Amino acid sequence: MHGFSSRLMLLVGVFAIPGLAHAHPGHENVSGLLSGLGHPLFGLDHLLAMVAVGLWGAQLGGKARWLLPALFVGVMLVGGGLAMIGLSVPAVEPGIVASVVVLGLFLLWARQVPLLISAALVSIFALFHGVAHGAEMPLAASALTYALGFAVATAALHLSGLLAGAWLQQRSLPVVSRVMGAVIGAIGLSMVAGM
Repeated sequence: MHGFSSRLMLLVGVFAIPGLAHAHPGHENVSGLLSGLGHPLFGLDHLLAMVAVGLWGAQLGGKARWLLPALFVGVMLVGGGLAMIGLSVPAVEPGIVASVVVLGLFLLWARQVPLLISAALVSIFALFHGVAHGAEMPLAASALTYALGFAVATAALHLSGLLAGAWLQQRSLPVVSRVMGAVIGAIGLSMVAGM
């Protein structure tokens, strides 16, 4: 009998420990931040589109360098908020895949697109990405820290594309940006085929 009660106490202790760990407040903030940071980084569609926005901003130059990434992050946060309050936007996944294809093609094309058209396209794409991020927020996560996480990760991806694009232009290697656009567009087309 003594062996059974010892085992029972051990079993109860093993199942109680995780509950004790969650008894302290604040864990949802850390997990929300980490989940938010990870979502753009570990989704190939998000990662490619966000790096492409930075590359495209560098390729267009001028105000586009800061405007396109800033618009993307701002509109993405609006889209995330819409999803978090339960509003739906149709065709989110096709919109995300379209963003990868179109941004890749614009990089490949390497033409000056008017800033207003560029900003409108980036805003539409950002809305789709934001809705996807918001819809995939973990239930226990804080909406604020989760949104902060995906906004910071997105800004970092934009910055990496912007810096890479600027570096390539300084070295008179704009063809590399075009090749990167072709690769991004081709991956996007393969995503279309997989839908």
